[in-house]
Amino acid sequence: MQRRDLLKLLCATAAPLPAWAGETPDPAADHHQHLFSPAMARLLDTGAGGGPPAIGANDLVPLLDSAGIRRAVLLSTAYVYGSPVRKINDEYTKVQAENDWNGAQAALFPDRLRAFGSVNPLKDYALEEVARCAAAPNLRHGLKLHFGNSDVQLELPEHAQRLKEVFAAANKHGMAIVVHMRASLSKHRPYGAVQARVFLDELLPAAPDVVVQVAHMAGSGPGYDDPAADDALSVLAEAVAKHDRRTRRLYFDVASLARPGMKPHDAANLVQRIRQIGTDRILYGSDAASGENLRPREGWAEFRQLPLTETELARIAQNLAPYLRNASAGAARRNPRRSVTARSLPARQE
Repeated sequence: MQRRDLLKLLCATAAPLPAWAGETPDPAADHHQHLFSPAMARLLDTGAGGGPPAIGANDLVPLLDSAGIRRAVLLSTAYVYGSPVRKINDEYTKVQAENDWNGAQAALFPDRLRAFGSVNPLKDYALEEVARCAAAPNLRHGLKLHFGNSDVQLELPEHAQRLKEVFAAANKHGMAIVVHMRASLSKHRPYGAVQARVFLDELLPAAPDVVVQVAHMAGSGPGYDDPAADDALSVLAEAVAKHDRRTRRLYFDVASLARPGMKPHDAANLVQRIRQIGTDRILYGSDAASGENLRPREGWAEFRQLPLTETELARIAQNLAPYLRNASAGAARRNPRRSVTARSLPARQE
């Protein structure tokens, strides 16, 4: 056989390259977004232009389009009404309204957006609201908890017990959980390995059947320069690396961590944690499109500047959380080309 014929044969029998070969694909989804209803924007308005503007689905979708991102998760900020630093009249009514508004916004783009309800888990109405959201078609898929805003202190047994009840309720209803684990910065609450072990030992076992997504890699963002957060993350990362069964459905999002001017040490530390956890557990997210937060396109551009390999970046870009998979199937049928890049995570992690 001549050399030219041999080359033709090799080319004909070679496995086809994926559509993204040679370039990093756009993220399949933004797993950490927030919208703000007009009522929430008024609540957060400091009177000096310091609050976020009202942001609806019609504002967010063009930002996703500019980044080539098909899907997004809308994490309700209804928990803000339950913050212990606020005194709100008709508090629970307003929590319900904010959650319902987020669900209605997701319903405007049902193939692209998915809304999670939220609540301060320490409130007397927390379990009632979890059940109510679980019964709502546009909110039933997940729950957002913000430990910092709600002043959750996992080292307190009564707080840990309450959180176990909320996690168990979400698990009962089949709701994924997105957790901002970082304890309150403004109140200087203790945070680190101790709190992470409570999370690992008590909370995760209460929700064994649903995805639990740790926001901001256990920090708060912007950036990754919080030693306490890294201390907490080290506990969870080690458990994942050891294949601890309690972490089978544990994922981490990187919302707002990669920033312009990031110090090389912080970037290297973040990459080391990503590799320790494994890129198949890392979900792209960019956080609310307001203020100094990077928008989805700019956030992904900065994330690509981390010292990760192109293979690692491509894997993270393709990751799609299990709670988004069933909705992605219809979109993939309508857009077969997109189905190549929006690859779901391994079935063994569902």
